[in-house]
Formats: sequence, C-alpha cells, structure tokens
Amino acid sequence: MELVAHNPTDGVYPATDDYVHAMEVRGAGRLLFVAGTMGLDATGTPGATLTEQLELIWSNIRVILASAGMTVDNVVRLTSYLRDASYAEANADARVKALGGRPVPTTAIVAQTLVSDWMVEIEVIAAD
Repeated sequence: MELVAHNPTDGVYPATDDYVHAMEVRGAGRLLFVAGTMGLDATGTPGATLTEQLELIWSNIRVILASAGMTVDNVVRLTSYLRDASYAEANADARVKALGGRPVPTTAIVAQTLVSDWMVEIEVIAAD
C-alpha cells in the first residue's frame, strides 16, 4: 500500500504541520472503519480527566486496530468529536503523539456527547 499526501498550495488555505488536506491510498487490500471510540476503561468507566480519556481512547484504538492486524501506522483518516472547543489543543497533541507525528486528514467537531462524562470521541479509518 502506498500513501500519497495531497496538500495543494494554490487556491486553498494551507494545511498546518499536524494534518494534510487529503490522503490518497493506493493499492490497499483492506479498509477498516472504526466506530467512535471513547475514553473508557475495560469496565466502561470514563477517565476522570481529559488527559486520562485521551490516553484511554488511543489505547482502545490500538487494541481495535490490533484485532485487525493493524497499528496506528495504518490510520488514514480521523474525526474527533469534542464536548468543548477548549479540548482542541489537548486532542491535537494526543493525536500527534499517538501517530508519531505522521499527519493524516483530520476533522474536529464540537458536539454534545451522549453521556456527559464523555469528553472526546474519536473515529478512524485505517487501510493496508
């Protein structure tokens, strides 16, 4: 599989260092669509803080990816749902850390969560 980032510079605003406008996936044999994943531990209890929830989210995503024989290196698209806009920077920092600095197309949306204790939910698309 080959990943080709597309970041046009004419006629569109510039992407920042932590994401790309588009990712072309060539020769992928499989696509994995991961449902929104929350910062819950194995018993379904949410982390007490934003930092704890982000750590749990990325741990959960790694487990889900591993169940399909994939890693975070296979993530080609990411959407974050934040309960509060003030969570954006911590969410971006956690994403950059989890992906080892590899930029992917990403969107962050501020939305009401189904349960008030859920601060962030992240869904990804992975390919190999």
